[in-house]
This record gives sequence, structure tokens and C-alpha cells, in this order.
Amino acid sequence: MDKQADLHVVRSISSLKKQVVEALRTAIFEGRFAPGDRLIEREVCEMLDVSRTLLREVLSQLEAEGIVQIIPHRGPIVAVYSADEASAIYELRATLEEMAGRLFVERATESEHKSLNDAYTELRRSYKNKNNTDHLLVKTKFYAALTAGAHNPMLVEMLRLIHGRVSMLRATTLSQPGRLAVSAAELGEIVRAINKRDAEGAARACRLHVRSAAAIAAKLLSAQQAVPAKAKATTGKP
Repeated sequence: MDKQADLHVVRSISSLKKQVVEALRTAIFEGRFAPGDRLIEREVCEMLDVSRTLLREVLSQLEAEGIVQIIPHRGPIVAVYSADEASAIYELRATLEEMAGRLFVERATESEHKSLNDAYTELRRSYKNKNNTDHLLVKTKFYAALTAGAHNPMLVEMLRLIHGRVSMLRATTLSQPGRLAVSAAELGEIVRAINKRDAEGAARACRLHVRSAAAIAAKLLSAQQAVPAKAKATTGKP
């Protein structure tokens, strides 16, 4: 994907900062910038047509979301996660989503049940189209419907805090051959348990889905970390 593609935002009455955050966040999630890529301020300002002052505010927010890392003497880069960091993220995510599944069964309205089923239908349709670039978007919609039905603002807020980190890792796991179909099946188990009004079954299905993604992420990140280590051993360079 062309990094130089037009990222200009349309100025309106709504917050310009919010627009710029969304534009840069989306560009990263879509893969215009890969993990570890430097975000050179001058170039990103030109892409977004914004000032450096505003961009730095945006980068600070994305750093808080875990999407960007600001490295001393190097500047901002797209976040890179180690296998251990990913494990910690998935561990927390599993606990929160298990709670979301259980609470949805206990508290969701009929309208919220319909919204979740509609979101799952859209997700399955998207996953069947392997050329579709909106896989992350439709999965985000699914989780938005799930957490809305849990009716716990603190749960929603805590999931929001790790959303950026999860989305970065989700882009990696969903790109693996066969993962889209498996992910859709796992989410289907969540929906089926919810439709049966089985709170513990929904909680269990949520946890199993996260554990499955965690195992794939751990394998991929461990392999990526092993490559530079092997290169150092071969060259003898630190």
C-alpha cells in the first residue's frame, strides 16, 4: 500500500484533532505504516496537511493508546510488541471479554441482541471476501455491539484502553492463512451461546477465542524476534 497516498482530512466544525487521530490510526491499521516504521514529522504533516504542533498532540494520544511508541533520540515509530508484551495484552483481553460475554447474556435488550447478530452477519460476509480490506472494521463493530450490551461503562472504558494494542496484534493474527475462517467460527460460538441465553457458555467462548488468537500471535512474534537474534549470532555484531 502506498504510504504517500492522500491522507488529508476535511476540516469541519468537529474537532480537527479527532479527525487527524482517526486518519493516522486508520492508516496504521490498514498497513500504510508497518510496525517499527518511523513516523517522520515533516512527511506526516504533509500527508495530513496539519501543523507539527497538532501532529505532536495526535502522536501523544496514539502513544497512550499503544499504537505509537516515541523513542528517545529517534522519534515516533509504529508500535512494536514483543511476545511477552502480547501475552500480557491477551491475558487482560481474555478476562475482560469473558466478562463482556457473560454480562451481555444477563443484561442485553432484544434490540442489542439483534445488533450483535447483525454485526456477526456482516463480519461473516466480510470474512468470506478474502480481498476485503475491512476485516478489522467489521470485527470492531462486532465488539462494539458486544460491549454495548454488557451495560458496564467501566468495562467498555478498560477495553477501549487496550483497543489500540489489540488492533495492532489483530492485524497480524487475521493475516495468517485460514485464520479468518477459524475466527468467524469462534465468534459464531459466542453468538450461539448468547442466543441460547447461556451466560457461562458465552463467557467460555469469548475466552477460547482470545486464547486462540494469543497462541498465533505468540508463535509469530517469537519467530520474528528469533530472526534478528540469529542474524547477530551469524555476523557476530551486537
